[in-house]
Amino acid sequence: MSVMQPVVMMQGIVKRFGALVASDHVDLDILPNEIHALLGENGAGKTTLMKILYGLYQPDEGHIVIGGQPARLASPAAAIAHGIGFVSQHFSLVPTLTVAENIVLGYEGGALLDRAAMIASVTDTEQRYGFRVDPNALVRNLSVGQQQRVEILKALYRDCRVLILDEPTAVLTPQDAESLFETLRDLQQKHLSVIIITHKLEEVMAISQRVTVLRQGRVVGRVNTAETSPPQLANLMVGRNTVIVTRNLDHQISPEVALTVDGLRASDRRGVAALRGVTFHVHAGEVVGIAGVAGNGQSELVRILNGMQVPEGGSVVVSGKPVTLGDPRALSRARVGRIPEDRLKGVVGDLNVTHNLTLERIDDYTRAGHLDHKSMRETAERLIHEYQIKAKPYDLARTLSGGNMQKIILARTLSQRPVVVIAAQPTRGLDVGATEYVHQKLLEQKERGAGVLLISEDLDEIMILSDRILVIYEGAIVGEFSAANATVEAIGLLMAGSTARQQTVEALS
Repeated sequence: MSVMQPVVMMQGIVKRFGALVASDHVDLDILPNEIHALLGENGAGKTTLMKILYGLYQPDEGHIVIGGQPARLASPAAAIAHGIGFVSQHFSLVPTLTVAENIVLGYEGGALLDRAAMIASVTDTEQRYGFRVDPNALVRNLSVGQQQRVEILKALYRDCRVLILDEPTAVLTPQDAESLFETLRDLQQKHLSVIIITHKLEEVMAISQRVTVLRQGRVVGRVNTAETSPPQLANLMVGRNTVIVTRNLDHQISPEVALTVDGLRASDRRGVAALRGVTFHVHAGEVVGIAGVAGNGQSELVRILNGMQVPEGGSVVVSGKPVTLGDPRALSRARVGRIPEDRLKGVVGDLNVTHNLTLERIDDYTRAGHLDHKSMRETAERLIHEYQIKAKPYDLARTLSGGNMQKIILARTLSQRPVVVIAAQPTRGLDVGATEYVHQKLLEQKERGAGVLLISEDLDEIMILSDRILVIYEGAIVGEFSAANATVEAIGLLMAGSTARQQTVEALS
């Protein structure tokens, strides 16, 4: 493989955003017919590098060679002309248009659209690459996995020879992810090169032939996948050995119910039913995970349990006492700890670390109408030390990394010893080290006797931490598993809306 002429070479790439060096003299080469993983923690510079290759950013230094010739990629149009395709994790499809219309959009080639010719050309592309998508289907009626195939087809229709996929499995069920991998292997056989941007080590091992690892904007490793392992890759990503956090199998779950959710009904912001009678409970000393593809009612459930939305029906009981919904203070008084799904909304960026750490207990620091700044600072210093926050008490929150913002939220929430913890997407966008830390803190709450409700789109996270797993689909709980009997395959089927629910719904030991 090493004697092959690379189809793409990026040499000495530097990209600065003000004082931040996002790409620091990066070299990257992509070989013909290979699947190349670009691995790194959040903020390592992976997406920035690929946006340079796709013409969305211009490098400050360095150059790019495609097919042996220097290439100036001043725009995505220039990148497409050089055979580069890019599929973001956030799809850019028009829901009200058909598959064929989305594929040719911006590439129609004339003022008048010849629909017969359009269908014929799209069908030809599908057949050439072995895709099966109805060109006449409306995109809004497709599953997430099918929509991703349409995005890939868009790139192939434009004669893509190097396909970039940014976190391609982030919104997929396990079955859709495996189907995607099969598609990529087929494309590889058809002489395409693929670059996968990811932070998931299992994906790297399953699909790639080579791996380039970035850390803090620099290349820290280039390895053949067959000659490495997940622990070695994790070490390269974070610069130290990591430990996989696992739950204590001998821990005894209390018969006491910490949280009861009964018959919750709610609509989304468009007025469409988002929760359809959701009912479940969480015991003290138990982690209950809710698994589901994004957009199946998780956000509405979190907003209700955080006191930010009033449901149209149903009730919530904490430690045997009903809670007034739509009132965040009532949740706080009931000792419900809340970790929001968007950490940027969980901190106030223009306030300092001290103020963010004491926000929810501001009354405790008020003396005769004045804030006791000395006491607040002492609390902040203690929590900064206890939760290993890399910041000073008077640093503005917006200057911190995502991992340290999350640590502020964890410290503020968990230091109050809640009886229930609502953890929504607690490690989304975090690197391996920060994820490990968050997992450990959640399990400490369980060991302490709190009931933990974990809502996550990361099925691996759900499987690692949960004692019981619930599956949510189209606003309803459609399956329940004990940790011992849960399988990725069974959960994935329910996440996708499988009709074979009766085979797995009561998979409890």
